[in-house]
Amino acid sequence: MLPNHTPGQIRNRLQASPPSGEPTKILVLYGSLRPSSYSRLLANQVVEILHHFGANVRLFDPADLPLYDGANQEHPKVQQLREWSAWSQGQVWISPEIHGNISAVFKNQIDWIPLDQSASRATQGKTLAVMQISGGSQSFNTVNSLRVLGRWMRMFTIPNQSSIAKAWQEFDKQGRLRDSSFRDRVIDVLEELVKTTMLLRGQDGYLTERYSENKLEEQASNMTQIQNLVAASGVAEPCCDC
Repeated sequence: MLPNHTPGQIRNRLQASPPSGEPTKILVLYGSLRPSSYSRLLANQVVEILHHFGANVRLFDPADLPLYDGANQEHPKVQQLREWSAWSQGQVWISPEIHGNISAVFKNQIDWIPLDQSASRATQGKTLAVMQISGGSQSFNTVNSLRVLGRWMRMFTIPNQSSIAKAWQEFDKQGRLRDSSFRDRVIDVLEELVKTTMLLRGQDGYLTERYSENKLEEQASNMTQIQNLVAASGVAEPCCDC
């Protein structure tokens, strides 16, 4: 049996969760350990702009985050990253482009965010904006890779993105973005992220609901009911070797 997704049913489900008046919760991740890196400078600007848009923002510092090995899950930085990711409704990912792709520092953070947590995907339904920093000419390799990661983690990646070329020319002595088309694009991206997050929050559970997953849950529930009935009746289950 196919799920019921008539226009009226969808409208009723979407209207069942009225928009919240609370600030949007945004987590910012960046991919460099140098305190004065252009990725960090851009992240600082992102936080400032998001605050201007009324968002509640957390900026994660990747320093001291251990290399991913799957065994160091109790480390304080790992716990902080996972808690902040779960707290967020949307995220901004910023990575420098190194050898044509994302930095190891950034990927290490993503590797520590679990795909599954308490039987649910930890990032499913969250919004995402992607940005990259390049020391040379403009490239889109890194933002494209970030989009692949976001899709794999079942996040809603917004259409807009930012790629800042020749970053050493785009920041002033105070570490702030100069007035340019690059700065304008960063503002455009964050504006779109905040709007999209406000539209989707409270609806993510319904929007990411999967027919295949519901089917498996129903089958598991039916099997449990059968096992309970058999146990209550005192009738032994047939042996597979009979």
